[in-house]
Amino acid sequence: MTLDFTPVNDLTGPGEAKSNIDLLARIFPDAVVDGTVDLDVLRDLLGDSAVPSNAETFGLRWPGMAEARRLSTLPATGTLLPRPEESVDWDSTRNLVIEGDNLEVLRLLRRGYTNKVDVIYIDPPYNTGGNEFIYDDKRTTSQAEHETAAGQRDDEGALQVGAGSDRAQDRKAGASRHTTWLSMMYPRLLVAHHLLKETGVVVVAIDDTEHARLKLLMDRIFGAENFIASVTWQGGRKNDAHFLSPSTDYMLIYVKDIGALANVRWREPKPGVDSILAAGRKAWADSGEDEAVATKQMKAWWAGLAPEDPRRASEHYSQIDGNSGRPGVVYFGDNLRSPNPRPNLCYELLHPVTGKPANMHPNGWVYEQTRMTQLLAEGRIRFGLDETTRPTVKRYLDETSTQTALPVFYTDRRAASKRLDELLGKDVFTFPKDEKVIARWIDLVTQSNPDALILDFFAGSGTTGHAVMDLNAADGGNRRYALIQLDESVEKDGYDTIADITRERLRRAGRQIASKQTRDAADTDIDTGFRSYRLASSNVKAWDGTPDQLNLLEAVDNLVAGRTGDDLLVEMMLRLGVDLTAPLEAREVAGSTLYNLAGTLYAYFGTDITVERADEVARFLVAWRDENRGDADTTVVVRDTGFVDSAAKLNFAAALEQAGFTTLRSI
Repeated sequence: MTLDFTPVNDLTGPGEAKSNIDLLARIFPDAVVDGTVDLDVLRDLLGDSAVPSNAETFGLRWPGMAEARRLSTLPATGTLLPRPEESVDWDSTRNLVIEGDNLEVLRLLRRGYTNKVDVIYIDPPYNTGGNEFIYDDKRTTSQAEHETAAGQRDDEGALQVGAGSDRAQDRKAGASRHTTWLSMMYPRLLVAHHLLKETGVVVVAIDDTEHARLKLLMDRIFGAENFIASVTWQGGRKNDAHFLSPSTDYMLIYVKDIGALANVRWREPKPGVDSILAAGRKAWADSGEDEAVATKQMKAWWAGLAPEDPRRASEHYSQIDGNSGRPGVVYFGDNLRSPNPRPNLCYELLHPVTGKPANMHPNGWVYEQTRMTQLLAEGRIRFGLDETTRPTVKRYLDETSTQTALPVFYTDRRAASKRLDELLGKDVFTFPKDEKVIARWIDLVTQSNPDALILDFFAGSGTTGHAVMDLNAADGGNRRYALIQLDESVEKDGYDTIADITRERLRRAGRQIASKQTRDAADTDIDTGFRSYRLASSNVKAWDGTPDQLNLLEAVDNLVAGRTGDDLLVEMMLRLGVDLTAPLEAREVAGSTLYNLAGTLYAYFGTDITVERADEVARFLVAWRDENRGDADTTVVVRDTGFVDSAAKLNFAAALEQAGFTTLRSI
């Protein structure tokens, strides 16, 4: 039997409503009849765990929540148009910059990137309470609509304030703004949850206005058990504040599955470790290798540091070792007492000079006697002048050079603004996030994974992309980024939209990083490019019942005029769940381009294909496939209206079926 060409637009993907129903049907077949879910049956099958629809439950609720949730399950209807002319290193880069509404773009990416993203970092628009809110998912409500949904207006539209009501006008307006903001964030975070790996991490920047509601929203989406921290970023003082300086931002951090990270420990280098160790070696050499003199010089070095120097966090590493096999190494003396009374850890430890038992804490020693004997042999136990002083164990800085991150930190935001002004020009983009801060937290939560994929769907000026390139330049990694930015208009010379600023910042930052790599004679293979795409309507014409579509001759070609083969290829990749940076080869066959995506997917969008041309394409395709034949199934996609008649189309399908191709699709 000849294989059918299934239209790619008829396929569904993870998280979409149809796929959710199919998943339920596999688990609870009795609850799904003819593609519809019987909620009563499903509730019976779930037993006591099923909550009645009218039950009072704990959690965040707002008018329009159900509609916002539904938006996350809709399949994408648009496509992305490739823009090589505004990209950098199109053929080799694995980074993405996409311009367009991020909800639709996230839905487009869901099929190809589900469970693929290591880190999501977003800095969404803060709810300032103004009228400049620009995200419109066809679900935002007017003030009156919000009040009606919330029960504050009656059926005739009268505002129910009444005598004794404590609902002031500003509270109503505030609730409406919170509703709009939550309804914008909810579907985007729901889709984003699909994209994260099981070990993935999401970091969301926020201010005081929506912090509490965002925390509850993320508890609902990611699970309260997967909450890691609310990090506080102190960014500078504002002395013109009426009460307190509004200089604090937050980063809410969640993981997708805390169980998948059971054996993971987030650690980061202690600030300035290398310089501290170097100071210790210098003190040892300058002292003539005298331990006491070197230690005195090391303490003087610490005293000379500025109070705000981040290295001061390690100031207790102030002693220089000269007696073990590691002369000149910085250490501090840690206590040797057991934290709890342990009779089995109470034994004599003899002072090396007096020969008498050293002063022991009543709890006993922290180590068993065999371990203590080993440390003595290594010279790692430091005794006092006599047995009356309790001995300590030497903790070397180079063995404890990492630390857990504190959930509070200070970085003046003005430094990031100054660097961006130097890169793009003054005031092109105000209040950017700090790429150094973002790089630090990405590196921490990925534990320096050099192959991490980082997604930011509120890209702004492109800080996240800049941070990823900086990390790669620092350690030679292959991290890649995917940025999404709305085509929001700006009034800046040379820039029509914020997305224009995003791309230009990445171009200039990439050149700056590549130039520094060259000057330092380091590896210059850092990916400083990106592929640019723009959201657009599907290449397939939507049915709208217009006279042109009712004209059968005009409706023969189902594709939008002016779209190229490359445009069709990208939509096909999105619909079939193919990574947009998958390896691609192209060869000309029978007057059109035959695309080869990693040997597992071929696409041919030629027109006027006769039986003879179909045979030519089929033979070429089979030969190309056989050059590097693998074990994976191979898919072939063609233009649905590309054949001159059904005979050519059937012959093409038969030839491919006979050659072992298993899946045929059309667009």
